[in-house]
Amino acid sequence: MRVVVVVIAALMTLGLAAFGVVAAQKAAGPASLVALVAHVISPTQSTSAPSPAATPAASYPVQTRIVQNPVIQVSDTAMLPSAPSGAAIVLAQNATASALPTPAPSTAAAATGSATAAKAIPSCSNPDALGLSRVVEIDTTGGPAFGTEHFKQYDFLRDKEIVFTFDDGPWPENTPMVLRALTDNCTKATFFEIGEHATWRPDLSKTLADAGMTVGSHTWSHKDLARNPYAKDIEQAKQEIEMGVSAVHMAVGGPIAPFFRFPDLQQPADLIAYLGTRNIATFSTDIDSFDFKIHKPDDVIKSVLTKLQKNGKGIILMHDFQHATAEAMPELLHQLKLAGYKVVHMVPKGPVTTISKYDDMVHAQDKFSSSNNTRPESSVVKTISE
Repeated sequence: MRVVVVVIAALMTLGLAAFGVVAAQKAAGPASLVALVAHVISPTQSTSAPSPAATPAASYPVQTRIVQNPVIQVSDTAMLPSAPSGAAIVLAQNATASALPTPAPSTAAAATGSATAAKAIPSCSNPDALGLSRVVEIDTTGGPAFGTEHFKQYDFLRDKEIVFTFDDGPWPENTPMVLRALTDNCTKATFFEIGEHATWRPDLSKTLADAGMTVGSHTWSHKDLARNPYAKDIEQAKQEIEMGVSAVHMAVGGPIAPFFRFPDLQQPADLIAYLGTRNIATFSTDIDSFDFKIHKPDDVIKSVLTKLQKNGKGIILMHDFQHATAEAMPELLHQLKLAGYKVVHMVPKGPVTTISKYDDMVHAQDKFSSSNNTRPESSVVKTISE
């Protein structure tokens, strides 16, 4: 009997000891984890935080900073090692701390893997390349607007930082030339595509997206939406916007950015408000190269460098539709490198959502499609002599 009592007492003692260890871990855990997240935010603090590998990522609390800015830096050549994904640093507009859950990954991005790749700074084997300095993520909730030529609130670039943006593509020969120059220099840009152009050469749109470029939209057919009939008929103006979104989305064959630029930078207030309801960001510019008026590559380079020297930084508006711009890109990137400029790449927090009504309108534009064309090309056309 004494043996049984001793065994029971020993078991009770071990159980109480185990309970005490678990309780102590639970009590100590959050404080140490908050310290780790604080270190990620403020690198001047102590580096004595525990190793992230010691605790599952899911147990990390969400650390939030409430700011009136929809831009978050997600990659930087000078950043500290990142905390586990659960230790998110959230920047949001018009939100309270209690309303900021840990953001779930986009299902569309997870399906393609392209969004994750776009947010990482790629390795570069070219020591003379301009490269990529930072990647910033844009939260397009509520339709924020960028470009200090028209919108002053969000100026997220540091001195000597630039963002490349290209309008009016995709276009045969020119767009591939621009892409080649960017790729050779291990850098990236945002392309605002005309929907109709994208339907003519969807392969070009898809190639841009596959290369990690950000692809947005620029209306269906480049109409000035501040003029009639669009100025007096908002439904017609919305159709021009939405068909462009649908067409570019179809061309890419996957997620595109909820980024939009108005043709001729004519931005009616009611349409900016509409884009806000669609959570699509509006982009003006900081520096307009006016390359659509320039016919010599050297003059394109001079225009960009002269305006950059005056501004010191900026979102640059160019056109991959223009051949002189395409020809100028390799030397322009070289000159920017020599002058010490750094490239920032913009990516969206999540993809745009198209509207089925406008998807159908884009499909209806394909007047020459045939229900007979269902067989693969290889079974219809064969080379028999060459």
